Amino acid sequence: MQRPAGPIRSCAKIDCTVQLLSRQPIRRQLMVAGVALAVPLLVAVVWTANATRLDQQARVKEQAASVAATAAAQLDSYLSGLDGMASAVARHPDVISGDVANVSRLFADLVRSRPLVTNLMLIAPDGFIRAAAMPLPAGLDRVGWPMIGDVIRTGKPGLTDYATSPTTGRAVVAVTYPVRNERDEPIAVLVIGLDLVRLESVFASVPLPDGSVISVVDRNGVVIARSMEADQYIGVVTESPRLSPGAPPVTSLRMDVDGVERFYGDVAVRQGAWTVSVGIPRDIVPARLRPIWARNLSIMTFTLTAMIVLGLVIAWQTTTQLSRLQSAAQRIAGGDLSPLHRVPTPNREFGELQDTFIQMAAKLREARDALDRQMDQERKMNEMLQSLQRQVVRQERLAAVGLLVSGVAHEVNNPLQGILGTAELLEQEPGLGPQAREEIAFLKTQAGRAREIIRNLSRFSSQQSGPPALLDLNDVIKEVVQLRQRDLDSARVTLDVQVSSHRKVYANFTELEQVMLNFVINAQQAIEGSRAVGRVLIRLLDVGKRVRLEVHDNGPGVKKEDEAKLFQPFFTTKPVGKGTGLGLSVSYGIIEACGGSIGHSENEWGGATFFFELPAAETENDHVNDRPALLHGSV
Repeated sequence: MQRPAGPIRSCAKIDCTVQLLSRQPIRRQLMVAGVALAVPLLVAVVWTANATRLDQQARVKEQAASVAATAAAQLDSYLSGLDGMASAVARHPDVISGDVANVSRLFADLVRSRPLVTNLMLIAPDGFIRAAAMPLPAGLDRVGWPMIGDVIRTGKPGLTDYATSPTTGRAVVAVTYPVRNERDEPIAVLVIGLDLVRLESVFASVPLPDGSVISVVDRNGVVIARSMEADQYIGVVTESPRLSPGAPPVTSLRMDVDGVERFYGDVAVRQGAWTVSVGIPRDIVPARLRPIWARNLSIMTFTLTAMIVLGLVIAWQTTTQLSRLQSAAQRIAGGDLSPLHRVPTPNREFGELQDTFIQMAAKLREARDALDRQMDQERKMNEMLQSLQRQVVRQERLAAVGLLVSGVAHEVNNPLQGILGTAELLEQEPGLGPQAREEIAFLKTQAGRAREIIRNLSRFSSQQSGPPALLDLNDVIKEVVQLRQRDLDSARVTLDVQVSSHRKVYANFTELEQVMLNFVINAQQAIEGSRAVGRVLIRLLDVGKRVRLEVHDNGPGVKKEDEAKLFQPFFTTKPVGKGTGLGLSVSYGIIEACGGSIGHSENEWGGATFFFELPAAETENDHVNDRPALLHGSV
């Protein structure tokens, strides 16, 4: 019978409402809602702050590139002025004629008028120094600079890399210009040395933020000029990019030689193979962002405060009206479904909610009455159904076993009587040898066992067990091993026996022998069906106050869908003619009648393990022999 679902869902809604109202007041809910709304706002503020930070970084990079372009233009302007001076000197008559005295005085005057120029020299193509603005050290009258030959050969000005002046001993770079005669042939080289320490004065007028630095790097990455701490870092190799003249400015974030991380703008100098780098400290970005972040934080704080205050006002107004509904919901949740009385409400919404509560209580009363009637009917039906199921199962089992017993008793007992009678007559024959008499005795024993099996089946159908006796399960194992020896040997199945218990049980020997035979036969048939190398293991061990017998095989095991039906009468997985489906059901009845338990499990071989446990009989020999015995036999 289908239960009414609507009222039950309404009851669940009422219970949830009561819990919500009682465990989380409206003020707390609105505060939680305010926090939930604040999270997106906070995310937006963080995103905006990050976007502003990236924008400021981009602006700082643009500023660095712009300042670098300005500094490079100023350096180009200075080098252009130096080119004009060199051009005028190279056309001077005294320089062309090689008048050493006049040229030396001219050079000295020029050096005094040019603070950044450390020396002026006139050098012949063979490296001989013809004239110099500064006195030369003793023995220095010739230089082996490769640039001299390059300028004479190409006839074009040149620029040296970072070096130490042989005359002043200071860090310099030299600008070389050809001196030509009247036939426009290079006859000498004019060398102008620049003071690198003082070269930063070219950029003195360039505006820079605090902590910023301007550096000039030669083609080898060596610092040849620096606006800060020039004495310390001139000559140091940096990671500045190598740019060609005319290339656009390049910006990057890198660590400077002084260990400060800066945003750099790099521009190539048009007058030479140099790069001007302007670095603005990275710390300037947070300094510029602090006012913006403070403003955003103030806006977010004000907004959150306004939201919380507004939520508290709404909560105060709403809680007053919901308190009545809360008490009504608690009454309903507590099981009091008495009719609710209508009270005045301040608005239509609360009035509709009150009407809903009244209707819900009425429906819940109806649903409770219907459920009580339905549950009473279902309880009676379940009791009747269970009783009928037990009767049907019992009747089916008794009918099946009774039919089997009647047929077996009629068809088997008469031949068994004939076999027993013939065996007894043979025993009386004179002249029989001991082996023949032993075989006849074995025949009588097995015929008697078959007769006992028929009787046991009859007792099982009538739910009566045979008379129990004190017996050792090891004797049952030996009897079964003897009975199945030939079949297992022909099937190439190895049988091992492990005995670690010598406690006795109260049971019927023939019945337990029948149970164990069923286990062993099932194991053998499972192995033969799987075409595996056969192995069966019989184990006897103690489990607490019980004795447990297990039969393991390495067959394919039991399928999951068959486990629940293993011990049902007439259930079998064997082909037609191979089994009746009564072996395990009869075994189940025998073990249950003895007060034990029977079951099945998987084993480590991947096959099946069938077992039963029986209560151990308390005897004085329980603890005499606790050592496990292991019997191996290839059967």
